[in-house]
This record gives sequence, C-alpha cells and structure tokens, in this order.
Amino acid sequence: MNAPGWPEKGWHYRRSLASRVILLTTIAVGFAVALVALAVFLTVRMQMQSSLDQSLLDRARQAARAAPLLDEAAIRVPSWATGAADVRIIFLTPGLEPRSLDEGPHMTLGAQEYAVASGMLTESIRTISAGGEHYRVAAVPTTDGRALILAQSLESQEQVLSRLGPVMLLFGLAGVVGAAAAGWGVARNGLRPVRRLTAAVEEIARTEELAPLPIEGDDEIARLAAAFNAMLAALEASRDRQRRLVADAGHELRTPLTSLRTNLDLLTQADEAGGLPREQKAELLDDVRAQIEELSNLVGDLVELARDEPLTQVVETFDLAEVVDRAVSRVRLRAPRSEFDVATLPWWVEGESGAVERAVTNLLDNAAKWGPADGTITVRLANGILTVDDQGPGIEPDDLPHVFERFYRSTESRSMPGSGLGLAIVQQVVWRHSGTVTAGAAPRGGARMTMWIPGHASPVSGPRPPVHQSLVPPDRVSFPSPTPAGGERLPPPT
Repeated sequence: MNAPGWPEKGWHYRRSLASRVILLTTIAVGFAVALVALAVFLTVRMQMQSSLDQSLLDRARQAARAAPLLDEAAIRVPSWATGAADVRIIFLTPGLEPRSLDEGPHMTLGAQEYAVASGMLTESIRTISAGGEHYRVAAVPTTDGRALILAQSLESQEQVLSRLGPVMLLFGLAGVVGAAAAGWGVARNGLRPVRRLTAAVEEIARTEELAPLPIEGDDEIARLAAAFNAMLAALEASRDRQRRLVADAGHELRTPLTSLRTNLDLLTQADEAGGLPREQKAELLDDVRAQIEELSNLVGDLVELARDEPLTQVVETFDLAEVVDRAVSRVRLRAPRSEFDVATLPWWVEGESGAVERAVTNLLDNAAKWGPADGTITVRLANGILTVDDQGPGIEPDDLPHVFERFYRSTESRSMPGSGLGLAIVQQVVWRHSGTVTAGAAPRGGARMTMWIPGHASPVSGPRPPVHQSLVPPDRVSFPSPTPAGGERLPPPT
C-alpha cells in the first residue's frame, strides 16, 4: 500500500535502481541508434536517387540533340550502340504509339511524358513499374517536336539498399548491446556510493547507533550523506531530549507521589491508632493538598511543553498591563509577605491572553521563590518590555544559558519546590507570540527577567501596520512618582 497522497507505484519502481539505469540507457541509446540508422538509410536512398536522376536527365538531354540522326534507324540500332547500354530508349510522338529501341517489357507512359512530347513541359522524371521491375523514367523534348525517354531499372539500387538495411540493423543491435554494457558499467561504478550509503543507513536502522556517515567528495552523494548526518544529529538530539524529559519527568513526578503516599500512610496508621490531634491532621491534609496541587501543576506543565502545536486558542487584542495586574494579584496571594512595586504603561498585544498571563505569572512566581520572604519584587512595563526584578542571590553566570531549559535546576535550587518547567513555558509562550525573553542581573542585585512581546501603545482598529516601536529599556522610562500602591496602572506619559 502506498502512503496517502502518493501515486501508485508502477512496474519500473519495483525494479532496482541499477536495472532501471541499464534499461533506460539501453532504450535511450537504442532509440538514438535507430534514428541515426533511419537517417543514414534515407540519406543514402535520396542521394542515390538524386544522382540517378541527374545522370538520366544529362544523358537524355545529350541524346535528344542527336535524336534526328537516330530517327530512321531507331528501331534497328541497339541501345548499347548509343552509349546507353544500361537504359531503355523510347521515342514518343504526339498522337502515335511509343517506339522502343529494345524488346523489354511494355512500359505504360503517362500524361507527364505526353506533356513533354507536346511541349507543355520542359522535362519530367518519375518511377514507373513494368514487368515486375521499377524504372526511373526521364523525358526530355527533342529538336523535331518529339520526346526522348530514358528508363533505367532500379534493381541495382534496390539491391544496394537491401544490403544496407541489414548492415544498419546489425550496427544498431551492436550499439544497443554496447549501450547495455555501458549502462551496466555506469550502474555498477556510479551507484557504488549509493550502495555504501544504503548499507550504512540500514546498519543504523538495525543497530540504532546514530553514528555519522563518512562523506567523500563534494558531489550529490556527498550532499545526500551530509543531509543524512544532519538528520542523524537532529534525531540524536531529539532522542536525548526525550530521554532527559522522561527521566526528569519521572523524577519530578516521583517526589510529590512519594510525599502523598507517606502522608496518606501516616493518616491511615493514625486512624487505626485512635487518630491524630486536630491541628496535626489539618497540617497533614494541607500538605496533601499542596502535593496534589504541585502534581497537577507538573502534569499541566508537561502537557503544555509536550504538545508539538498549540491547542486552539482564542486570539484577541488585550492590554498587557491588565494581564500584568491580574498576574500580580494572583501571585500576591501566594506570597503574602512579599512587596510588589508595580508600574505599567498600556501595551496592546494580539494573541492568547491566557497563555501570556500564565507566562507573566511564572516570572512573578520565580521572583517570589528566589527573593526573600519579606523582599520587594519590582515590576515594570513600558514599550512592551516587561522586567521583573527580585532581591534574591541572582543567577550564576554558568547557569544563565540554561535557565529556560526544561527541567533545568541549578545546584542551589535542588532543595526548593518546583519542577524546573516554569521558565521553559515562559519561553515557549513568548516565542509563540514572536517575542523574546532573557535573564540577567538586576541593577540593585538579584535577578532580572526581561520579556518583550510586539504590540502597540494604543488600540489599533482595522489592519495593523508593522510594529516599529522604540524599545527603550524600562529603567530609562520616566514613570510618574510616587508609584501608586497596590500595583495600579499608571497613565501614559503626556
């Protein structure tokens, strides 16, 4: 069965590539040889006929000037005596029967010869059949108002052509055989790199060892091998990511599941022993709820990152400042002791508001996790650039290139809660909106996360022009002072 959308395979696709090369080469050369043989045969035939026609006409013209001398003895003089031993000589007088100089088979003359005899044509030449033979007949007028006709048999010419045909056929067959041999040599030697490449690929498919293929030269086969190596490298990287995802996901899922099992076993044992005090039982239940929530968030993060394409979302125009405000309100409930210093300017974005809000929430959660419990989280939004600064220890230079990788957790974060997927989700959402996100150091210590999504400073109706905004860093934008409490949105600068 063929794959959907692919044409049905013909018989030639079921053959090997070498046999197809041999077959196509043989057919092409055989066709070329047949055309050349036909062209040679026709050229020889036309040349022989042209030479014969010219010879007959020249001899007829010369004899026509001497025709009156032969008039009386025309019947008694043999043709060889006139220098025309290889032709038949006929005189044609208008209104009379033709008179021939020999006893050859009767030849029926036509209107062309009579037209020459009557002076309507200057000369004529054509092929006539007589007595089972073909004759080339040339007619010219004489000086006394008659027509002199010379007819020469085409038997010798036909014999030459009949011998030429088999010779051309033999040479053609020899050419086809030579073409088949040449095609076999080309297929054997020219396709040797293809066979080596096929064997190497089959070995990779059998052993699953994604070793790069050797590349020789710079021809099409070398380009194909280079493309295979690029594909193998991408496959190896994908397999490594898959293994790391499975291993890290298994590790991250095992932690909350182990805690859940431990807490549930403790509650079961306590109920069998008479129960726990009310405060301890409430504490255990709160821990169970937290573990369930962490497990749910981890599963949701895995689903978000594992899908190849985003699910169908409602694309709308929304104000990024409002999204930031909602995210700040949500994170403030999770980190009640942290202080949020928020200043935002309107920035209208077209995209998925829910996904962008989750990305902003992840940035704020990351800042709350790394900052001190009573620290300040500074949030600024201007010209579409959102910065989130914390007062934590900052990010080590060795960790900066990896902070947005899935499941990446620095040495300091191993003992802290989290799955290592939050910033990876931020990067995926931002890329989906054609934006950028980077990590760095805050001017006053701690870490700074910078996110930018293309948009406009005011709502745009109708077709939207390309974004050409001046991306001024937030720390160089003048915000009205003092900052309103509670993270209210600031009016745009006048």
